[in-house]
Amino acid sequence: MIKYLGSKRTLVPLLLRVVRSIPSVRTVVDLFSGTSRVGHALKRSGFRVLSNDHNAYAQRLAQCYVQADREDVVPRAEALLAELQALPGKPGYFTETYCVASRFFHPKNGARIDAIRDAIEELALEPELEAVLLVSLMEAADRVDSTTGVQMAYLKQWAPRAEKDLELRMPEVLPRARHGKGQAHCLEALDAARALEGDLLYLDPPYNQHSYLGNYHIWESLVRWDRTPVYGVACKRVDCRERRSVFNSRPRILDALSAVLRATTAHTVVASFNNEGYIERGQMEQLLSSLWGGNAKVLTIPVDYKRYVGAQIGIYNPSGQKVGRVSHLRNVEYLYVASERDLGRELSELEGQSPRQPDLLG
Repeated sequence: MIKYLGSKRTLVPLLLRVVRSIPSVRTVVDLFSGTSRVGHALKRSGFRVLSNDHNAYAQRLAQCYVQADREDVVPRAEALLAELQALPGKPGYFTETYCVASRFFHPKNGARIDAIRDAIEELALEPELEAVLLVSLMEAADRVDSTTGVQMAYLKQWAPRAEKDLELRMPEVLPRARHGKGQAHCLEALDAARALEGDLLYLDPPYNQHSYLGNYHIWESLVRWDRTPVYGVACKRVDCRERRSVFNSRPRILDALSAVLRATTAHTVVASFNNEGYIERGQMEQLLSSLWGGNAKVLTIPVDYKRYVGAQIGIYNPSGQKVGRVSHLRNVEYLYVASERDLGRELSELEGQSPRQPDLLG
Protein backbone atom coordinates (compact mmCIF):
# COMPACT_ATOMS: atom_id res chain seq x y z
CA MET A 1 0.00 0.00 0.00
CA ILE A 2 1.07 3.63 -0.41
CA LYS A 3 3.24 5.44 2.12
CA TYR A 4 0.84 7.35 4.36
CA LEU A 5 1.13 9.65 7.33
CA GLY A 6 -0.98 8.13 10.09
CA SER A 7 -1.06 4.65 8.56
CA LYS A 8 -1.97 2.01 11.14
CA ARG A 9 0.26 -0.69 9.67
CA THR A 10 1.76 -1.86 12.96
CA LEU A 11 -1.31 -0.96 15.01
CA VAL A 12 -3.47 -3.36 12.98
CA PRO A 13 -2.76 -6.50 15.08
CA LEU A 14 -3.90 -4.73 18.24
CA LEU A 15 -6.97 -3.33 16.49
CA LEU A 16 -7.90 -6.78 15.27
CA ARG A 17 -7.52 -8.24 18.75
CA VAL A 18 -9.86 -5.59 20.09
CA VAL A 19 -12.52 -6.06 17.41
CA ARG A 20 -12.37 -9.86 17.58
CA SER A 21 -12.79 -9.72 21.35
CA ILE A 22 -16.10 -7.90 21.16
CA PRO A 23 -19.11 -10.22 20.84
CA SER A 24 -21.63 -9.91 18.03
CA VAL A 25 -19.54 -7.67 15.75
CA ARG A 26 -20.23 -8.54 12.12
CA THR A 27 -20.16 -5.15 10.35
CA VAL A 28 -17.59 -2.42 10.96
CA VAL A 29 -17.97 1.17 9.76
CA ASP A 30 -14.57 2.75 9.01
CA LEU A 31 -15.39 6.46 8.84
CA PHE A 32 -11.95 7.86 7.88
CA SER A 33 -10.61 5.00 5.78
CA GLY A 34 -7.44 6.58 4.30
CA THR A 35 -5.41 3.81 2.65
CA SER A 36 -7.95 1.17 3.80
CA ARG A 37 -5.19 -0.69 5.62
CA VAL A 38 -7.48 -1.23 8.60
CA GLY A 39 -10.50 -2.06 6.44
CA HIS A 40 -8.44 -4.54 4.44
CA ALA A 41 -7.30 -6.31 7.61
CA LEU A 42 -10.84 -6.41 8.97
CA LYS A 43 -12.12 -7.87 5.70
CA ARG A 44 -9.39 -10.52 5.82
CA SER A 45 -10.66 -11.43 9.29
CA GLY A 46 -14.15 -11.97 7.91
CA PHE A 47 -15.85 -8.73 8.91
CA ARG A 48 -18.12 -6.82 6.56
CA VAL A 49 -16.56 -3.38 6.21
CA LEU A 50 -18.30 -0.15 5.21
CA SER A 51 -15.52 2.30 4.37
CA ASN A 52 -15.79 6.04 3.97
CA ASP A 53 -13.48 8.97 3.25
CA HIS A 54 -14.15 12.38 1.75
CA ASN A 55 -11.12 12.17 -0.58
CA ALA A 56 -11.59 10.46 -3.95
CA TYR A 57 -8.25 8.65 -3.87
CA ALA A 58 -9.20 7.08 -0.53
CA GLN A 59 -12.54 5.91 -1.90
CA ARG A 60 -10.71 4.25 -4.80
CA LEU A 61 -8.38 2.50 -2.37
CA ALA A 62 -11.43 1.26 -0.45
CA GLN A 63 -13.15 0.11 -3.63
CA CYS A 64 -10.09 -2.02 -4.34
CA TYR A 65 -9.28 -3.30 -0.86
CA VAL A 66 -12.70 -3.45 0.79
CA GLN A 67 -15.49 -3.46 -1.81
CA ALA A 68 -14.00 -5.44 -4.70
CA ASP A 69 -13.88 -9.22 -4.24
CA ARG A 70 -11.10 -11.34 -5.69
CA GLU A 71 -13.42 -13.79 -7.39
CA ASP A 72 -15.12 -10.98 -9.32
CA VAL A 73 -12.25 -8.82 -10.58
CA VAL A 74 -8.82 -10.44 -10.44
CA PRO A 75 -8.71 -12.52 -13.66
CA ARG A 76 -9.65 -9.57 -15.87
CA ALA A 77 -7.57 -7.12 -13.86
CA GLU A 78 -4.46 -9.25 -14.32
CA ALA A 79 -4.94 -9.28 -18.09
CA LEU A 80 -5.52 -5.54 -18.25
CA LEU A 81 -2.52 -4.77 -16.06
CA ALA A 82 -0.30 -6.76 -18.42
CA GLU A 83 -1.57 -4.70 -21.34
CA LEU A 84 -1.11 -1.42 -19.48
CA GLN A 85 2.40 -2.35 -18.36
CA ALA A 86 3.43 -2.74 -22.00
CA LEU A 87 2.37 0.79 -23.00
CA PRO A 88 5.13 3.22 -24.01
CA GLY A 89 5.31 6.55 -22.25
CA LYS A 90 3.43 9.57 -23.59
CA PRO A 91 4.10 12.83 -21.70
CA GLY A 92 1.03 14.87 -20.83
CA TYR A 93 -0.51 16.79 -17.91
CA PHE A 94 0.98 14.56 -15.22
CA THR A 95 4.51 14.78 -16.61
CA GLU A 96 4.35 18.54 -17.11
CA THR A 97 2.90 19.18 -13.65
CA TYR A 98 4.67 16.67 -11.40
CA CYS A 99 7.93 16.01 -13.28
CA VAL A 100 8.77 19.35 -14.96
CA ALA A 101 7.01 22.14 -13.02
CA SER A 102 7.85 20.12 -9.90
CA ARG A 103 10.09 17.08 -9.32
CA PHE A 104 7.97 14.49 -7.57
CA PHE A 105 8.66 11.86 -10.26
CA HIS A 106 11.30 11.27 -12.91
CA PRO A 107 9.99 12.35 -16.35
CA LYS A 108 10.39 8.84 -17.79
CA ASN A 109 7.97 7.54 -15.17
CA GLY A 110 5.68 10.55 -15.50
CA ALA A 111 5.26 9.76 -19.19
CA ARG A 112 4.35 6.17 -18.35
CA ILE A 113 1.82 7.36 -15.77
CA ASP A 114 0.24 9.69 -18.32
CA ALA A 115 -0.09 6.92 -20.90
CA ILE A 116 -1.46 4.33 -18.47
CA ARG A 117 -3.92 6.73 -16.84
CA ASP A 118 -5.27 7.87 -20.23
CA ALA A 119 -5.72 4.22 -21.24
CA ILE A 120 -7.63 3.41 -18.04
CA GLU A 121 -9.93 6.36 -18.68
CA GLU A 122 -10.63 5.20 -22.23
CA LEU A 123 -11.58 1.70 -21.05
CA ALA A 124 -14.63 3.07 -19.17
CA LEU A 125 -14.68 0.08 -16.81
CA GLU A 126 -17.07 -0.75 -14.00
CA PRO A 127 -16.03 1.02 -10.75
CA GLU A 128 -14.51 -1.94 -8.88
CA LEU A 129 -12.34 -3.13 -11.76
CA GLU A 130 -11.29 0.43 -12.56
CA ALA A 131 -10.39 0.95 -8.90
CA VAL A 132 -8.07 -2.06 -8.94
CA LEU A 133 -6.21 -0.65 -11.94
CA LEU A 134 -6.03 2.85 -10.44
CA VAL A 135 -4.70 1.51 -7.15
CA SER A 136 -2.09 -0.51 -9.01
CA LEU A 137 -0.98 2.67 -10.80
CA MET A 138 -1.04 4.74 -7.60
CA GLU A 139 1.08 2.19 -5.76
CA ALA A 140 3.48 1.86 -8.70
CA ALA A 141 3.94 5.64 -8.70
CA ASP A 142 4.43 5.65 -4.93
CA ARG A 143 7.31 3.17 -5.30
CA VAL A 144 9.21 5.56 -7.61
CA ASP A 145 8.44 8.95 -6.03
CA SER A 146 11.02 11.43 -4.75
CA THR A 147 9.59 12.57 -1.42
CA THR A 148 9.93 11.87 2.30
CA GLY A 149 6.46 10.29 2.22
CA VAL A 150 4.16 13.31 1.85
CA GLN A 151 3.50 15.54 -1.16
CA MET A 152 3.98 18.89 0.55
CA ALA A 153 7.43 19.02 -1.07
CA TYR A 154 9.88 16.94 -3.10
CA LEU A 155 13.55 16.15 -2.55
CA LYS A 156 16.22 18.47 -3.96
CA GLN A 157 18.03 15.48 -5.48
CA TRP A 158 16.32 12.45 -6.99
CA ALA A 159 15.66 9.69 -4.48
CA PRO A 160 17.34 6.45 -5.65
CA ARG A 161 13.93 4.81 -6.15
CA ALA A 162 12.88 7.61 -8.53
CA GLU A 163 15.35 6.33 -11.14
CA LYS A 164 13.71 2.89 -11.20
CA ASP A 165 11.15 1.94 -13.84
CA LEU A 166 7.47 2.12 -13.03
CA GLU A 167 6.04 -1.37 -12.53
CA LEU A 168 2.36 -2.25 -12.21
CA ARG A 169 1.55 -5.01 -9.73
CA MET A 170 -1.69 -6.70 -8.83
CA PRO A 171 -3.02 -5.30 -5.52
CA GLU A 172 -3.91 -7.82 -2.83
CA VAL A 173 -7.63 -8.03 -3.51
CA LEU A 174 -9.30 -10.35 -0.99
CA PRO A 175 -12.17 -12.81 -1.44
CA ARG A 176 -15.54 -11.70 -0.16
CA ALA A 177 -15.68 -11.60 3.65
CA ARG A 178 -17.80 -14.25 5.32
CA HIS A 179 -20.03 -11.60 6.92
CA GLY A 180 -20.85 -9.93 3.61
CA LYS A 181 -19.72 -7.67 0.80
CA GLY A 182 -18.01 -4.43 1.73
CA GLN A 183 -18.76 -0.93 0.52
CA ALA A 184 -16.71 2.19 -0.27
CA HIS A 185 -18.25 5.64 0.16
CA CYS A 186 -17.03 9.20 -0.41
CA LEU A 187 -19.06 11.25 2.08
CA GLU A 188 -18.40 13.85 4.73
CA ALA A 189 -17.97 12.09 8.06
CA LEU A 190 -21.24 13.25 9.62
CA ASP A 191 -23.26 12.22 6.57
CA ALA A 192 -21.56 8.83 6.60
CA ALA A 193 -22.21 8.35 10.33
CA ARG A 194 -25.90 8.97 9.70
CA ALA A 195 -26.13 6.75 6.63
CA LEU A 196 -23.95 3.74 7.42
CA GLU A 197 -25.09 1.20 9.99
CA GLY A 198 -22.75 -1.24 11.68
CA ASP A 199 -22.07 -3.02 14.94
CA LEU A 200 -18.82 -1.16 15.53
CA LEU A 201 -17.67 2.32 14.47
CA TYR A 202 -13.94 2.80 13.91
CA LEU A 203 -12.67 6.39 13.96
CA ASP A 204 -9.23 7.55 12.85
CA PRO A 205 -9.84 11.25 12.12
CA PRO A 206 -7.24 13.89 11.25
CA TYR A 207 -5.75 15.12 14.51
CA ASN A 208 -4.23 18.51 13.64
CA GLN A 209 -4.09 21.22 10.96
CA HIS A 210 -2.42 19.05 8.31
CA SER A 211 -4.87 18.12 5.56
CA TYR A 212 -4.66 14.69 3.98
CA LEU A 213 -5.75 16.26 0.69
CA GLY A 214 -2.81 18.66 0.90
CA ASN A 215 -0.41 15.88 1.86
CA TYR A 216 -1.58 13.57 -0.94
CA HIS A 217 -2.92 15.95 -3.57
CA ILE A 218 -1.17 14.09 -6.41
CA TRP A 219 -3.15 10.91 -5.71
CA GLU A 220 -6.35 12.98 -5.80
CA SER A 221 -5.41 14.37 -9.22
CA LEU A 222 -4.32 10.96 -10.49
CA VAL A 223 -7.65 9.39 -9.50
CA ARG A 224 -9.92 12.23 -10.57
CA TRP A 225 -7.88 12.88 -13.75
CA ASP A 226 -9.51 16.31 -13.94
CA ARG A 227 -6.33 18.21 -14.92
CA THR A 228 -7.22 20.87 -12.41
CA PRO A 229 -5.14 24.07 -12.09
CA VAL A 230 -2.41 23.97 -9.46
CA TYR A 231 -0.51 26.48 -7.35
CA GLY A 232 2.77 26.83 -5.50
CA VAL A 233 6.08 25.01 -5.66
CA ALA A 234 4.39 21.70 -4.78
CA CYS A 235 1.81 22.17 -7.57
CA LYS A 236 -1.13 21.54 -5.24
CA ARG A 237 -4.66 21.31 -6.58
CA VAL A 238 -6.50 24.61 -6.22
CA ASP A 239 -9.23 22.90 -4.21
CA CYS A 240 -6.71 22.22 -1.43
CA ARG A 241 -7.48 25.82 -0.45
CA GLU A 242 -11.22 25.21 -0.36
CA ARG A 243 -11.89 21.62 0.74
CA ARG A 244 -10.97 22.03 4.37
CA SER A 245 -12.17 19.46 6.86
CA VAL A 246 -13.65 20.57 10.17
CA PHE A 247 -11.43 17.89 11.71
CA ASN A 248 -8.38 20.00 10.74
CA SER A 249 -9.68 22.91 12.84
CA ARG A 250 -8.79 23.23 16.54
CA PRO A 251 -11.93 25.25 17.39
CA ARG A 252 -14.27 22.89 15.48
CA ILE A 253 -12.96 19.35 15.84
CA LEU A 254 -14.46 18.55 19.25
CA ASP A 255 -17.98 19.58 18.21
CA ALA A 256 -17.57 17.78 14.87
CA LEU A 257 -16.52 14.53 16.51
CA SER A 258 -19.29 14.85 19.08
CA ALA A 259 -21.85 15.20 16.26
CA VAL A 260 -20.48 12.09 14.56
CA LEU A 261 -20.71 10.08 17.77
CA ARG A 262 -24.28 11.21 18.40
CA ALA A 263 -25.24 10.14 14.89
CA THR A 264 -23.91 6.57 15.00
CA THR A 265 -26.10 3.59 15.79
CA ALA A 266 -23.13 1.32 16.55
CA HIS A 267 -23.01 -0.30 19.97
CA THR A 268 -19.21 -0.01 20.18
CA VAL A 269 -16.81 2.75 19.15
CA VAL A 270 -13.08 2.25 18.65
CA ALA A 271 -11.04 5.41 18.03
CA SER A 272 -7.35 6.06 17.50
CA PHE A 273 -5.98 9.53 18.15
CA ASN A 274 -2.53 11.08 18.48
CA ASN A 275 -1.24 12.82 21.61
CA GLU A 276 -0.20 15.77 19.40
CA GLY A 277 -3.81 16.16 18.31
CA TYR A 278 -6.30 18.91 19.04
CA ILE A 279 -8.27 16.68 21.43
CA GLU A 280 -6.52 15.71 24.65
CA ARG A 281 -6.88 12.32 26.26
CA GLY A 282 -9.14 13.58 29.04
CA GLN A 283 -11.42 15.34 26.55
CA MET A 284 -11.70 12.23 24.40
CA GLU A 285 -12.46 9.98 27.35
CA GLN A 286 -15.10 12.42 28.59
CA LEU A 287 -16.66 12.63 25.13
CA LEU A 288 -16.82 8.85 24.75
CA SER A 289 -18.10 8.38 28.29
CA SER A 290 -21.10 10.56 27.46
CA LEU A 291 -22.38 8.05 24.87
CA TRP A 292 -25.44 5.87 25.48
CA GLY A 293 -26.92 8.23 28.00
CA GLY A 294 -23.65 8.63 29.89
CA ASN A 295 -23.38 4.90 30.53
CA ALA A 296 -20.50 4.16 28.17
CA LYS A 297 -17.59 2.07 29.43
CA VAL A 298 -14.26 3.41 28.12
CA LEU A 299 -10.86 1.70 27.92
CA THR A 300 -7.74 3.60 26.77
CA ILE A 301 -4.67 1.81 25.43
CA PRO A 302 -1.56 4.02 24.89
CA VAL A 303 0.75 2.98 22.05
CA ASP A 304 4.27 4.41 21.82
CA TYR A 305 5.77 4.99 18.35
CA LYS A 306 8.42 6.87 16.36
CA ARG A 307 7.43 10.09 14.63
CA TYR A 308 7.36 9.97 10.83
CA VAL A 309 10.65 10.54 9.03
CA GLY A 310 9.85 14.07 7.88
CA ALA A 311 9.49 15.17 11.50
CA GLN A 312 12.83 13.58 12.46
CA ILE A 313 15.16 15.40 10.05
CA GLY A 314 14.70 19.00 11.21
CA ILE A 315 13.60 22.19 9.49
CA TYR A 316 15.44 23.61 6.48
CA ASN A 317 15.12 26.86 4.55
CA PRO A 318 14.92 26.99 0.69
CA SER A 319 18.75 27.13 0.54
CA GLY A 320 19.07 23.85 2.37
CA GLN A 321 20.32 25.35 5.62
CA LYS A 322 19.04 23.82 8.83
CA VAL A 323 17.07 26.50 10.65
CA GLY A 324 15.16 24.48 13.22
CA ARG A 325 15.62 21.47 15.43
CA VAL A 326 13.63 18.36 16.16
CA SER A 327 11.62 18.78 19.36
CA HIS A 328 10.95 15.09 20.04
CA LEU A 329 11.27 11.74 18.31
CA ARG A 330 8.41 9.75 19.81
CA ASN A 331 4.65 10.16 20.15
CA VAL A 332 1.77 8.28 21.73
CA GLU A 333 -1.22 6.96 19.82
CA TYR A 334 -4.21 6.36 22.06
CA LEU A 335 -6.56 3.54 21.16
CA TYR A 336 -9.92 4.19 22.81
CA VAL A 337 -12.63 1.54 23.14
CA ALA A 338 -16.12 2.66 24.21
CA SER A 339 -19.13 0.40 24.55
CA GLU A 340 -22.65 0.53 25.94
CA ARG A 341 -21.89 -2.70 27.77
CA ASP A 342 -19.03 -3.59 30.07
CA LEU A 343 -16.27 -5.24 28.02
CA GLY A 344 -13.93 -5.61 30.98
CA ARG A 345 -13.80 -9.39 30.77
CA GLU A 346 -13.31 -9.48 26.98
CA LEU A 347 -10.63 -6.75 26.92
CA SER A 348 -8.97 -7.30 30.30
CA GLU A 349 -5.76 -8.66 28.81
CA LEU A 350 -5.37 -5.53 26.68
CA GLU A 351 -5.67 -3.01 29.51
CA GLY A 352 -2.36 -1.36 30.27
CA GLN A 353 -0.79 -2.82 27.14
CA SER A 354 1.58 -0.42 25.39
CA PRO A 355 3.17 -1.86 22.25
CA ARG A 356 6.27 0.05 21.15
CA GLN A 357 7.56 1.58 17.96
CA PRO A 358 4.79 1.23 15.42
CA ASP A 359 5.82 3.05 12.24
CA LEU A 360 2.82 5.24 11.47
CA LEU A 361 4.02 6.14 7.98
CA GLY A 362 3.85 3.14 5.72
